[in-house]
Amino acid sequence: MDEKSFKKWTLILGWLCFLIAFIVYYLTTEPTVSFWDTGEYITTSAKLQVGHPPGAPLFQMLGAIFSIFALNSEQVGFTINLMSGFASALTIAFMFWSITMLLSKISSKISESKDKSMAILGGALTGSLAFTFTDTFWFNAVEAETYAMGTLIMAILFYLALRWEQDMDKPRGDKWLVLI
Repeated sequence: MDEKSFKKWTLILGWLCFLIAFIVYYLTTEPTVSFWDTGEYITTSAKLQVGHPPGAPLFQMLGAIFSIFALNSEQVGFTINLMSGFASALTIAFMFWSITMLLSKISSKISESKDKSMAILGGALTGSLAFTFTDTFWFNAVEAETYAMGTLIMAILFYLALRWEQDMDKPRGDKWLVLI
């Protein structure tokens, strides 16, 4: 498999992982308030109020955006809970892309054989989808908690660090550091 088609398949399968994870999290999202701080996060997001210290202002602002999509006031909890599912599904996509980059680095050249490319993509797909269904991650993906958003930020930063390491010797390779 040549490098261009490998990158195309990496992109397609990454978004497929996102789609699978999002559908699962959508179907299992809490319809209203669940335990712990979720009631507070839903309320502070929907009304843009101040939560308990230290708070989670980014989570609350993004939650306010998601609450706009609620069809009525009874669905505000569901839409803010769904925001965690959306963030977790994006985490799975970035995990797939990161695993693909790591396996490609461990393996010598992508273009050597189609089998090696398929093994890399299959391993990344298996790892990402296995993490999708882990108990703790799934539980945090279906309720309004900050853990899903924090995991997404870490997954993006890890992916950007891998991209920077990959392009560091190229001209303008430091552009990834701006995002990190």
